Amino acid sequence: MTCCSKKICDGCVHSYGMRIFQEKLEPTCPFCRHPAPESKDEEEQNIMKRVKANDPVAMVQMGIRRYRSGSYDDAFRYVKKAAELG
Repeated sequence: MTCCSKKICDGCVHSYGMRIFQEKLEPTCPFCRHPAPESKDEEEQNIMKRVKANDPVAMVQMGIRRYRSGSYDDAFRYVKKAAELG
């Protein structure tokens, strides 16, 4: 998953990772070239930015995070909203 909530196949992730390693580049999002988040907080801020833009993939991601943290009501709300958006 990327900062802009695009899904990437495993082969593309591997290829991109090899390019970053071999060319000694700074890790960025393969789609929007936004720098990779340096912390979990920054990662969550990126996801919340997409949630506020009504991105259903980001809402599912946030729902999973909330579920894993034990906040089941919030998780349900995020996943339900994602399903309504398609």
